[in-house]
Order: sequence, then C-alpha cells, then structure tokens
Amino acid sequence: MPADLLGYLAACCTTGAFLPQVWQAWKSRDTRAISLPMYLVFVTGVLFWLIYGLQINNWPMTIANLVTLLLAGTVLVLKLRYG
Repeated sequence: MPADLLGYLAACCTTGAFLPQVWQAWKSRDTRAISLPMYLVFVTGVLFWLIYGLQINNWPMTIANLVTLLLAGTVLVLKLRYG
C-alpha cells in the first residue's frame, strides 16, 4: 500500500473520530463532561502538526490536521461558550 494512501486512511479514522463528539456537543449544547485543559492542549498540538505538515509538504498530514483542527476547535468553542 502506498504511504500516502495509508496516511489518508489513518487521517479519515482519526479525524472522523471527532464527528460524534462535535455532533453531540452541537446538538445538546452540554459540554460539562468535556475537559477544557485537554481541548486547549489538543487544539494547540493539532495546530502545530498542521504547520509542520505544511512545512514538510505532506498533504495527508496537512489535510487531516486542518480538518481535525476545525472539528476540535468547534468543540473547544462550544465548551468555552456553554461551559
């Protein structure tokens, strides 16, 4: 299996794993069980991975981290807004 294909498959799994969390938080507006420190650190780390992916011109990494940043960032914004 080509490395880029493996990267895209991994990206779909790990990024897609955030969809249920985003949907539940968006629908219920209940974010009490979500850890704010964890999401702050996670979103920061994903941003760094995104920048790294851009610097090394690795598209599977860049695309996956861009989408993950949007999804995890949405949860973070909902957490900040609804506590």
